[in-house]
Amino acid sequence: MMDAYANSLKGCVHLPDCLFCKIVEGTIPSRKVYEDDLVYAFHDIQPQAPVHLLVIPKKHIATMNDCQPEDQALLGHLLLASKKIAQEAGLEESGYRLVNNCGRDSGQLVFHIHWHILGGEPLGPLNAPGEH
Repeated sequence: MMDAYANSLKGCVHLPDCLFCKIVEGTIPSRKVYEDDLVYAFHDIQPQAPVHLLVIPKKHIATMNDCQPEDQALLGHLLLASKKIAQEAGLEESGYRLVNNCGRDSGQLVFHIHWHILGGEPLGPLNAPGEH
């Protein structure tokens, strides 16, 4: 089933003004840590932890709110790829945080769905004290 889905993504349209689409296409450089037919992962340029990686689908989807039923296999693949990437980064034993921001109020800055893998130190609460 995944092969059929991967084949359906070949030649999919990327948005010309999307930063992450440009990274997938190779027109903007990145420090790649993982790539397969559906997923691309790289180091965040503004890390918020000793290990801060971004995992993105090669297919452009702006936010979780834009996901469709036909994206179910892709979303599952993204999560399993994130697990593998975290393991390869040495975070499996100590732990890591997997975060997806959806929309402006959540802090989403690039509107191409992505997951942050954060780790390499104790991370603490999601909101700093006093931030609500």
